[in-house]
Amino acid sequence: MTIGFVMMCHTALDRAAQVARYWAENGAPVVIHVDRRVGPDAFGGLKRALADLDNVSFSKRFKCEWGTFSLVAAAQAGSEQMLKRHPEVRHVYLASGSCLPLRPLPELTAYLDARPYTDFIESVTTTEVGWTVGGIDMERFTLRFPFSWKKQRRLFDRYVEFQRRIGFRRKIPDGLVPHLGSQWWCLTRRTLSAILEDPERPVYDTYFKRVWIPDESYFQTLARLYATSIESRSLTLAKFDYQGKPHIFYDDHLQLLRRSDCFVARKIWPKAERLYATFLAPRAAEETCAEPNPGKIDRLFSKAVERRTKGRPGLYMQSRFPLQDRENGKTSAPYSIFQGFTDIFENFEGWLSKYVGARVHGHLYAPERAEFAGGETMFNGCMTDAAALRDYNPRSFLTNLIWNARGERQCFMFSPRDNQAVNWFTATDPNAQISVITGAWAVPLFHSNRNFAEIRRDAARLQQIEMDQLGILRSIYVKARVRIWNMADFIENPMEPLQTVIDEISPRATRRLTEAPQMVDLAGFGQFLQNLRNQGMQPRLMGDFPVGDDPRPTTTRRGRPYLVK
Repeated sequence: MTIGFVMMCHTALDRAAQVARYWAENGAPVVIHVDRRVGPDAFGGLKRALADLDNVSFSKRFKCEWGTFSLVAAAQAGSEQMLKRHPEVRHVYLASGSCLPLRPLPELTAYLDARPYTDFIESVTTTEVGWTVGGIDMERFTLRFPFSWKKQRRLFDRYVEFQRRIGFRRKIPDGLVPHLGSQWWCLTRRTLSAILEDPERPVYDTYFKRVWIPDESYFQTLARLYATSIESRSLTLAKFDYQGKPHIFYDDHLQLLRRSDCFVARKIWPKAERLYATFLAPRAAEETCAEPNPGKIDRLFSKAVERRTKGRPGLYMQSRFPLQDRENGKTSAPYSIFQGFTDIFENFEGWLSKYVGARVHGHLYAPERAEFAGGETMFNGCMTDAAALRDYNPRSFLTNLIWNARGERQCFMFSPRDNQAVNWFTATDPNAQISVITGAWAVPLFHSNRNFAEIRRDAARLQQIEMDQLGILRSIYVKARVRIWNMADFIENPMEPLQTVIDEISPRATRRLTEAPQMVDLAGFGQFLQNLRNQGMQPRLMGDFPVGDDPRPTTTRRGRPYLVK
């Protein structure tokens, strides 16, 4: 007793001929179905390539189209010819022209000899397993599908919707419980002949001709009527992506395929020279027949699907870039934003870089240019400091900067004077740490030697910008780590908030701050705010600065930051 192969071919016929010859020369009869759409020259070439093999034959040809009954009819024709011409065959293995045997044929024969009455066919009910991809599960058995999903998509969709609207339901033949599974099966002669010779076959064929993708349900359903022992799995290794499309195996998958211990794999790239040369070469069969275990490589395929659908954190792929919330993390690493610190401290960037192991930039979104650390005009990844390029897509500018410098913490300064386009983006980014001293933007105005009317207009504009920003930072959608102080409270006790910020950037560091950065001269700042009030502009974000009581840093009172999560 032996095994016979029915091959379904429509392309790469030279590779199909290699595989058919391998099986035939090892004693397994082969019946080949070639799609009727294949031209006579290609079909004739395949027949001539296998003409010297007596146990290779060709079945009646059908014009096969995905999702239609023609695929079932082709499998039926090939199986009938196999059972009729080769009475010694005990198991019939359905394969495609892109399949490749991974283990010597004697191992597969020995494996089936040990299980002479077992049918290997994936067969699960739609109500128990919802793994189908395409939006139609049980309805594929109760609606009619006369139109091609690939060639007549609009008619297909409209006819399905019409049937749903009028409540149309087809009657499933008595005794049938619809099952689904892989179309690549290995059935015993007893089960397969029972399916093909069933007196009710005309009824079943008529019913399945209007089922969607019947090649994944016809044999899977009927096998449940006649099989005495079913292993609901396929002996063919076939992996599918999240869209239901088959993975294609290339030369660099050689070790992966070996590790699976499966007997046959699809879908093999026709130009995978190394795979065909390796697995079709003469090999000695192993004495101990290992159980096929595709689960060994499932973890790698799961990672591949995850990488394709989610990508790497903070790296924007072309397939997901236009779609909001399809990114895998807005940015690739934590970063810190400081607002108001450079307004009240001299050389704050230099002081901060001394205490934290991070790259400290200036105002990356300044109107004139992106102020990279050290005054550089070019950053990692050939990012330039040109404001026009940065402002073309401010969010991508930030995500690229974080990605290009991954492994190193990035810090940068921000201000109401800067481009505000990234406010929502950073506020909803869990990687962002945002520290804000409200009202500090008034200090440069205080030190400027300009007409007071101009100062008042700028103060009103900057205050409104910061108020809008604070509204975002206090939103319920914020995911960043946000700390906000008003200017008066911060100046009263700067060491504690500075220590808090430093500890969050470098949580493992035990170094305590011994000195604060040099604060700018604020003598007369209270009178400056009063002058703004006298001119009709109401300062609201600086805190309490009484006239004549110039702010003096002290450590007698704890600062009062509040945290927005």
